[in-house]
Amino acid sequence: MDASDRVLLVIPTYNERATIEPLLRAVLAASDRVDVLVVDDASPDRTAVRVAELAEGDPRLSLIVRSGKQGLGSAYRLGLGRALAAGYGAAGEMDADLSHDPADVPRLLIALEEGADLAIGSRYVDGGRIVGWPAHRLALSRAGNAYVRAATGCPVADATAGFRLYRAPLLSRLDLASVASEGYSFQVELVLRAWQAGARIAEVPVTFTERRHGASKLGRAVIAEAVARVAGWGWQVRRGRPLAG
Repeated sequence: MDASDRVLLVIPTYNERATIEPLLRAVLAASDRVDVLVVDDASPDRTAVRVAELAEGDPRLSLIVRSGKQGLGSAYRLGLGRALAAGYGAAGEMDADLSHDPADVPRLLIALEEGADLAIGSRYVDGGRIVGWPAHRLALSRAGNAYVRAATGCPVADATAGFRLYRAPLLSRLDLASVASEGYSFQVELVLRAWQAGARIAEVPVTFTERRHGASKLGRAVIAEAVARVAGWGWQVRRGRPLAG
């Protein structure tokens, strides 16, 4: 199969050894069109060692190990950029902690086949749901997405979702090298850039399940960055300017 018919799914990792093997096996079994690139930030729990062992027996799995924690956004910029350079027809994002169901990957692929430029695994459209979150975490997530819509006018229900696929032509237009965001603001920025570019965005309902192992990477610094950046992007959008920073 030519690379242009294939999809590269980028999965950043930091201390995800407990879930990475079942996740990778399930993703690779879900569709023979999907290859996986794991970007590991020198996990102390040796996540990268296990991924390297699995990659020895599967050419569809590859690994990049970085020197330390460099952030979610930079991991995705690196991985998505690799997909474009290798000629993949599409590329995507997925969490490593099994909060996203690998069985939903083919449903996102179908959305691309049906004409979407960006397919988002959405928790907040009809049929989407969240399992295992406490009330305060759900309220924070809903409020964050409402804030994005109010500040920018972007109609996407789940702009912070980390489970998504992009067509390569759209990714090329988003100028990944100029994206400086990290954390959840990275997800929001790419949605806003896609929306500004006139992309066809499809939200596919998925069930998000709270992680059973490890600790969430969501912290006050991540939230503060997102709040500040969204305010700035809203200012730019209202003035008809392309997003910058």
